[in-house]
Amino acid sequence: MVPGSTKHYLGIDIGTFESKGVLVDGTGRIVASAARPHKMLVPQPGWAAHRPREDWWEDVTTITRKLLAESKVAPETISAVGTSAIGPCMLPVDEAGEPLMNGVLYGVDTRAAKEIEELTGKIGEDALLDQCGNALTSQSVGPKILWLKRNRPDLFARTHKILTSTSFIVHRLTGRFVIDHYTAANSSPLYLANKLAYSDALSKEIIELDRLPEIAWTTDIAGTVTKEAAAETGLAVGTPVTVGTIDAAAEALSVGVLDAGDMMVMYGSTIFIIVLTAERVRDPRLWYAPWLFPGEHASMSGLATSGTLTHWFREQFARELDPATSAPVLAAEAAASPAGARGLVVLPYFSGERTPIHDPQAKGVVFGLNLTHTRGDVFRAFLEGIAFGTNHIIDTYLEAGAEPRSLFSVGGGTKNKVWAQATSDVSGRRQIIREKTIGASYGDAFLAALAVGDVRREDIRAWNPVGSEFVPDPATAGVYQRQYGIYRDLYTQTRDLMRRLDG
Repeated sequence: MVPGSTKHYLGIDIGTFESKGVLVDGTGRIVASAARPHKMLVPQPGWAAHRPREDWWEDVTTITRKLLAESKVAPETISAVGTSAIGPCMLPVDEAGEPLMNGVLYGVDTRAAKEIEELTGKIGEDALLDQCGNALTSQSVGPKILWLKRNRPDLFARTHKILTSTSFIVHRLTGRFVIDHYTAANSSPLYLANKLAYSDALSKEIIELDRLPEIAWTTDIAGTVTKEAAAETGLAVGTPVTVGTIDAAAEALSVGVLDAGDMMVMYGSTIFIIVLTAERVRDPRLWYAPWLFPGEHASMSGLATSGTLTHWFREQFARELDPATSAPVLAAEAAASPAGARGLVVLPYFSGERTPIHDPQAKGVVFGLNLTHTRGDVFRAFLEGIAFGTNHIIDTYLEAGAEPRSLFSVGGGTKNKVWAQATSDVSGRRQIIREKTIGASYGDAFLAALAVGDVRREDIRAWNPVGSEFVPDPATAGVYQRQYGIYRDLYTQTRDLMRRLDG
């Protein structure tokens, strides 16, 4: 196909285990899509990392060239490029933007627990909530920078900028060090939500502010594709590139999260949730950030392990299965087990836990095993454990006065009917699934079109109409109510034992 003057938009997202790219036309039709897997490095318990060149930039160049080759779209017809990535990450780079170490990942990396405790003690939780909008957790970048300063002083001395995954990609494409407000808000205690700006007023010991990237809005144009980036990606020199954002935000927009009360549940390597709110939500259990557009607010939350946990289960307990078919085989085994997994309850805290308990020392628990249980029962219990964790978050929003009105779900996990149905059954809430569930890369393409003025925000509903839904099954309400109560009590009754395991 030779598209002539037809406009196209490129979206690329860097995920925890896989990067995805999509090329769409002016109506939102997917012209081509591509993906490239990579691994999450776990060099020791509590650490999680990616290799920026091999896992981030090579994904971008490989996927872009594959999309252009598959679609035969002329690079000159791509009106803009939008990017997103896992976040918030912490990556020190030199003056040329070259990585000085592997990228430290988001909340699944808990190496800065000591720094979080110290900074919270010095600053105070009330001051953090009032000025930053967030308590300090493993999701916060500021403590991880302080960890770098203390534990890698020679490397820290050579650091020109601290980037996150998206800002690293944008720099590679355009040469500019820039970050969006939504991502920068995770730099606590270095970003003040009430001022929409960096500040060292709460802590001067972490880093000089000029070593952080410039802040802009997601749909601002960061720059254009450089000659060097064009040679590596196949894109045309001068193609506009947006500032970009974190993957979950792009994914939320891709499924039509537009108004206050709209909630996105992203079934990915982790469960990540975004609720748009009329005003800033002040709750230490939840994360806050200015939304992608000026004057709007978002409240976020997330589990530490979700899809990651299903990956782990397949690798450890289904090794005899063909990797290409192991996921549907295990899903079928789980479907054969009844709701409640015949009395099993799982705490999915295999990398500690993020929202709402924010406990890096939390441990995974499989409770209730007996000799009659099958692999399918155990796998179902894992999926239900994630559903319980998701409902725990929803309960937290209710307690914070931010009840979700509409629930839009997206991500690979929505294809696992046991997992998605259990989430609706446990929460008692209907989940809306859009026709296109490719995720953040599709949202990136839409943001690219929005950035150059070719669409309005509400046009996403036409680009991506409703495809299906999950409705709560009243027949499961009793068993899930009982199991959820056990789930909640199980953590409180084993929390001290979890700490004793750490010595």
